[in-house]
This record gives sequence, C-alpha cells and structure tokens, in this order.
Amino acid sequence: MLIDHRTYRTKPGKLQAHLDLYEQHGYAAQVRHLGKPFAYMVAESGELNTIVHIWVYEDAADRARRRAAMQADPEWQAYLKMSADAGYLDSQTTKLMLPTKFAPIGKP
Repeated sequence: MLIDHRTYRTKPGKLQAHLDLYEQHGYAAQVRHLGKPFAYMVAESGELNTIVHIWVYEDAADRARRRAAMQADPEWQAYLKMSADAGYLDSQTTKLMLPTKFAPIGKP
C-alpha cells in the first residue's frame, strides 16, 4: 500500500474560495479516477489556510496509472486551469508514505 499525503496552503482569506472551486469543478473528476480520498481536511489550528488530503493506492504503479488517467481527463484539466487562474494556492507538499507493519491502514 502507498499513501499519498498532500498538504496545500492557500493564500490568507482564500481557503473557502479554493474549497468551493474544487468542490464544484474538481472533486468529481478526481474521485472518478482516484477513488474517494482516505481523508480531506482543513486546519482548525496551527498552520491555518492549510488543506491536507490523503489518497491510498495499492502501489506506485497503481498511483501512476490512476493519476495518468486523471491528467488526461478534460474535466480535470479545466479545473486545473480554473485553479491556476484563481491563484488561491500558495504552496504544495507531497509525501509518498508506506504504513508500518504494526499499524496497517485499511482501504477507505
């Protein structure tokens, strides 16, 4: 199992606008290819304006296959353009992680 842990920071005051844009134009396309996220969360304290989402894949090949299909989807490409044009995002960090054998993660 491969865990894709993503952290996005929005510009101050733009968190809800980004979430609204994603919900209306990106979520359906992403879920169609990646499946539902294991988690999709916003920071309540600490580093505000932060979104974390976690996706679960069988392995690196599964992740590559699903993400390639998503990138080829015109609906996803339209969302990426809208997101870039809006300019709400400030930064992104992606961590590919493996669960330990003593604390496995079940599929969502």
